[in-house]
Amino acid sequence: MILAAALFLHTLNHYETAEKHQIETMPGGVAVLDFDGDGWDDLFFPNGAPESLVKRKPGDCNRLYRNVRGQFEDVTAKSGLCGTGYDIGAAAGDFDNDGRPDLFVAGVRGSALYRNQGGGVFAQVAIPTIEDWAIGGGWFDYDKDGDLDLFVVRYVHWDPKTEPYCGDATQGLRTYCHPQFYKGLANVLLRNDGGKFTDVSAASRIGGHVGKGMAVAFGDVDHDGWMDAFVTNDTTPNFLFRNRGDGTFEEIGDAAGVAFNDDGRALSSMGAEFRDIDNDGWEDLFVTALHNETFPWYRNTGKLVFEDRTYPSRIGKATMAFSGWGCGAFDFDNDGWKDVFVANGDVQTNTEKFSSRASKQTNLLLRNAGDGTFTPVPMGTAAWHRGAGFGDFNHDGAMDVAVARLGEAPVMHWGTPGAGRWLRLRLEGTQSNRDGAGARIRIGKQVNRVTTAVGYASASSREVHFGLGDLAVVPRIEIEWPSGKRQTLMQVKTNQTVSVREP
Repeated sequence: MILAAALFLHTLNHYETAEKHQIETMPGGVAVLDFDGDGWDDLFFPNGAPESLVKRKPGDCNRLYRNVRGQFEDVTAKSGLCGTGYDIGAAAGDFDNDGRPDLFVAGVRGSALYRNQGGGVFAQVAIPTIEDWAIGGGWFDYDKDGDLDLFVVRYVHWDPKTEPYCGDATQGLRTYCHPQFYKGLANVLLRNDGGKFTDVSAASRIGGHVGKGMAVAFGDVDHDGWMDAFVTNDTTPNFLFRNRGDGTFEEIGDAAGVAFNDDGRALSSMGAEFRDIDNDGWEDLFVTALHNETFPWYRNTGKLVFEDRTYPSRIGKATMAFSGWGCGAFDFDNDGWKDVFVANGDVQTNTEKFSSRASKQTNLLLRNAGDGTFTPVPMGTAAWHRGAGFGDFNHDGAMDVAVARLGEAPVMHWGTPGAGRWLRLRLEGTQSNRDGAGARIRIGKQVNRVTTAVGYASASSREVHFGLGDLAVVPRIEIEWPSGKRQTLMQVKTNQTVSVREP
């Protein structure tokens, strides 16, 4: 169903060292963005430059690839995106509403915002200082003022000078340390006022909650028209920040049933997806975690409460042996039901020395049967997979996945169209933000939303994909724009990409 091919020349330089520095196992993300506006989604890969750990190499640059009709050309040299630090993740969004997607790049000792100036060139712009280790972030218009605000996910305070020895010193077996040995951090919210950013972490109450953040995803948990934020935390309870509509957020993760799994445990939560998986109109939450923890699916009941459907859906048994990072809920076979793709790889790179497990793992597709259950399909060859970015990179109507791998070139999983028909929507806001981020789209029982914040440390295409089975013409498409405007499209032919402008 999905074939894998390596189309990229660079390797992700995580620089595994004998000291097992914690940052080495965490890169890297993938960002999908059409930076040159030609209608073909391009790719950006953050890269873990070694800073003072080891000697810097020429290949340590972040990488920008231009999509030339399904082939990728490295255009990093003139882009201004090489970077200088140990970069982990990226978030793509048009913060200045000029029609060109910009990039936020998250790093260990510093993060940066790059404005897309056109012509394949980006320039760094000033934002409030983000201290310590940022994993990634996401763009959403939390205050509905027509421009995108930036949510920054921070992990832990890390200092190589005080990093503990973990493993078995008597055998000379060193491992990456458990998060318990590091102090957690609060996340950061930067409000965008016409291109000028203000740190409102404290005022919004986002900054009052310390965790060990790994990913953020956005959705509207209660359909009140205000975008909420879900944050996965590594071995500490997850956060669900409910937007109160007055500039503040209420953290309801425990009350909503998504802070822990159904055993009452805080998992090593990694990637996050906030999307309606079971076609009931309410956005669910999917989380990746480490082996023996499973990948939870929290079903939204519509009453500000989620139910854990991990084991009844058969996802629990299918994912027990895997350690997941990037993830995304998309309809890969165009049958009208969103499947879930997961990028896998152990957090340790020497797992074989102390267990029967393999550290390199295949990726996994959880095929949605449409009856509340999923069937696992292994994908590709084993590797230390991390971030994943989703889009239709060759315009054949099937969703593709670009996946970052530690110490190897990224890999592309090409989707195959099959018999199912499809429709893609590219929204442009006029009174909402230009990206249309947060817009809710309904076709029949299917609901989807414009968002680029998907998975782990990554950003996916802002185009919204629907699989439609054998439907040749969609009788009705309903769009709810972030501004509150509603729009209806009638009798739309399938197997095409449709651009929609806010009225």
